[in-house]
Amino acid sequence: MCGPEQPEITPDLLLRAYAAGIFPMAESDGAREIFWVDPERRGILPLDGMHISRRLARSFRTRPFEIRIDSAFAEVLDACAARPETWINPQIRALYIALFRLGQAHSVEIWEDGALAGGLYGVNLGAAFFGESMFSRSRDTSKFALIALVARQFRPQPDGAIFASGHAAILRRGEGGRELWLRRVAQKLCAQPERRWRNLRRGPLRLD
Repeated sequence: MCGPEQPEITPDLLLRAYAAGIFPMAESDGAREIFWVDPERRGILPLDGMHISRRLARSFRTRPFEIRIDSAFAEVLDACAARPETWINPQIRALYIALFRLGQAHSVEIWEDGALAGGLYGVNLGAAFFGESMFSRSRDTSKFALIALVARQFRPQPDGAIFASGHAAILRRGEGGRELWLRRVAQKLCAQPERRWRNLRRGPLRLD
């Protein structure tokens, strides 16, 4: 006897789920079903409290690379899924690409010698960015993407906030409980700033 069919997950439903603090996952890239995750412990990255070591800051300033926004979203998504265990199956991939086409999902990319070397992706709602996952193909490139996200995209508009969702390894600092996380999200969803996602120039690095 077959069980009930899983309701269709649409981009609109996915955005409403983010606002409610739940996220979709699959058991593996070959799984046919998606389940919803409602974790108790969640990450919040305070924009004025991100610590960058001297070595990493020096490497970010001097190493030759290019920062791009939204130039290879699907490639970033696929790179994040290219690991022994992944929660990104074809349905989840299609949903995030649909959000990207709607302007609700974005990628921050690090390019070296004309090749994608690292990056991250996530979902943008109001003044909130929900970091989903990140990857590196060379040393520190996922960290460079996070620095670019904070210093270039969010730091100039300090009413924003970056939250961990999904399997994001981005935000282990500032971890807190579910209720605090949801209160912060609700505040940022109401802010609705005009945030332009565009190619970012490095320039002087200020995170203090």
